[in-house]
Amino acid sequence: MTHARLHPPYPEAERLDLVEQLHGHGVADPYRWLEDPEDPRTRAWSAAQDELARGHLDSLPGRDGLDATVRELLRSGSVSAPLWRAGRAFFTRREPDQEHAVLLVREADGSERVVLDPTELDPAGLTTLDSWVPDLEGRRLAYQLSVGGDEQSVFHVLDVATGDAVDGPIDRFRYSDVAWLPGGEELFYVRKVAPGEVDQGEEDFHRRVWRHRIGAAAEDDELVEGPGLYADHTYYGVRVSRDGRWLLVSANIGTARRDSLWIAELGGPGTPTPRLTPILTQADDVRATAWVDRDGRLYLHTTDNAPRWRLCVTDPHTPQREHWQELVAEDPDSVLDGARWLQPVGTTDPADALLVLARSRHAVAELALHAAVDGAPRGTVALPGTGSLTGLSTADLDTPGQWGRVWIGWTDLITPPQVLRFDLATGVTELEAAAPGAVSTPATRSQQRTFTSADGTTVRMFVITPDGPAQPRPTLVTGYGGFGLTREPAYTPSALAWVAAGGAYALVSLRGGGEEGEQWHLAGNRGNKQNVFDDLHAAAEALIAAGTTTADRLAIIGGSNGGLLVGAALTQRPSLYRAVVCSAPLLDMVRYEEFSLGRTWNDEYGTAADPTELGWLLSYSPYHHVTEGTEYPAVLLTVFDSDTRVDPLHARKMCAALQHATSGDPARRPVLLRRETDVGHGMRSVSRTAALTVDQLAFLAAHTGLELS
Repeated sequence: MTHARLHPPYPEAERLDLVEQLHGHGVADPYRWLEDPEDPRTRAWSAAQDELARGHLDSLPGRDGLDATVRELLRSGSVSAPLWRAGRAFFTRREPDQEHAVLLVREADGSERVVLDPTELDPAGLTTLDSWVPDLEGRRLAYQLSVGGDEQSVFHVLDVATGDAVDGPIDRFRYSDVAWLPGGEELFYVRKVAPGEVDQGEEDFHRRVWRHRIGAAAEDDELVEGPGLYADHTYYGVRVSRDGRWLLVSANIGTARRDSLWIAELGGPGTPTPRLTPILTQADDVRATAWVDRDGRLYLHTTDNAPRWRLCVTDPHTPQREHWQELVAEDPDSVLDGARWLQPVGTTDPADALLVLARSRHAVAELALHAAVDGAPRGTVALPGTGSLTGLSTADLDTPGQWGRVWIGWTDLITPPQVLRFDLATGVTELEAAAPGAVSTPATRSQQRTFTSADGTTVRMFVITPDGPAQPRPTLVTGYGGFGLTREPAYTPSALAWVAAGGAYALVSLRGGGEEGEQWHLAGNRGNKQNVFDDLHAAAEALIAAGTTTADRLAIIGGSNGGLLVGAALTQRPSLYRAVVCSAPLLDMVRYEEFSLGRTWNDEYGTAADPTELGWLLSYSPYHHVTEGTEYPAVLLTVFDSDTRVDPLHARKMCAALQHATSGDPARRPVLLRRETDVGHGMRSVSRTAALTVDQLAFLAAHTGLELS
């Protein structure tokens, strides 16, 4: 095994004798001072860590070849399923040499042109296109941009034909939904409150829904009202029916998976927005997405009596839960992810329409057809194999020439994002648009394996190995396990670069995610969080037992909530893992609510303000389980200074704690902190992605024995 020398020793970090009494627990926090990025001590310590990490990472063997492989795999580019508006198809595509995906429009005659190119707006590559939505007539485009990774979006509207600005910029649009009214002159949007309306620093937690006229001053917007609408809710969604008759508003308290819903019947142009009527409240403890479709019915995609989701309908005049009628029942073996309206060619009658239902069976995508009128099954849509959807669309009401077709954004473990098209008339699914870059992917074998977790639960994982004899290999394992989010089989350049070098890669469908529905999520959150870590440990042991790897060649990687996952794993089972990459992580679970968006996650994790829930958090909080004299794995923490979701302080404190505590030889089992500026938690340029990936994989390879050419 090749190891780079680590010089000089770890930077000095003062250990405070700070112990707080919280609900009867003595909670030590020796590196509290590292929470302040402006503290001169933090600045000096961070600069020293930068120098240390860069010196180590730059000296790792095989970097040049790895860099070439990663960049080649990223040259695949990508293409998205189209969004149809009155004969125009809007979609994104990233060509092999582009830093960011570009938004294009395809006209009815097949010609294409660029609508928005983030790199043209900012050649430095720091500006990202956070969201976009054309009006119902395809004439105007609302879009949001942010700079430097801070995700503080600014709202704009342009004329699609000319590219001219027609509205904006309007600020305070972080995570903001937009819904157009027919005619393209008005829309509803979500916007954070203005500074001064709440205490400084509280703006991210308070939003309002507004009705806005294009070109008018934002100060003249009409506030949308409804009972309980602005009581405690953090995030909002807005939808308008195609005929402009119905407005639907959804809301959540933080990331709690309980939805509040309201509806209002709108009047004609120029009439005030009626007060919203409640459909669901947080007290109902139900998840639901609602919309009014072309037949005039209110559709509800919901977990109501269906943890794997079902589809219900009702008259929008009687939207309350007691009036819901089941249209498509819950499937006990798959999760219902969404639905799209499909109007057959040659008929405008909604009674002839179908619904395209997107399902996932153990995280693998499926598509089924059902009659819209009564939910009766009408067949399936063929898909290429074990993969996932990146998008699903059908033609809108004003594009009858494309009715009867379904556009499917598709990817799998070795296939870059592409677009398939299903034709109802022929029953055939065919490739419409491949990813624009031709890349050579390694010859691989992929499996979906099952294993048993500590409590007897069956868990699944996708495993990719090089094509060839089965033998123990350096193996990289990842997962997420939180917030009901599903990790699906998808094209991942970092995974394929690892396999191309001779390693194995595993993606685990951990509890806490949505791979098996809402019960799977609840089995891994709050007081059940240890199940997630047990699932990862069991996956590692299953890979060793199967002969895929050995403990001295086993690495784990995770980011955000996945960073918490690997942070807990390395402190709970340090001898099981040889190397760890922990990216943008949550690690101090006692104080996570005090920083950035942390308090919006307390429904997922629990709150330190509650004695019982503090006990949950302390039982696994990685920072509080670092034990002096333990030989920890090689650890690389990667953080981003503009991250406004997870504060980099978590990684700083954990790095200092591990560097102090580990008994491992710094040359063989280093603990390093890699820091980036002008980039945040989410989207980034391709070159930044490549540089981060190379550092992470080279580090893991050096400490698991994967020889890079």
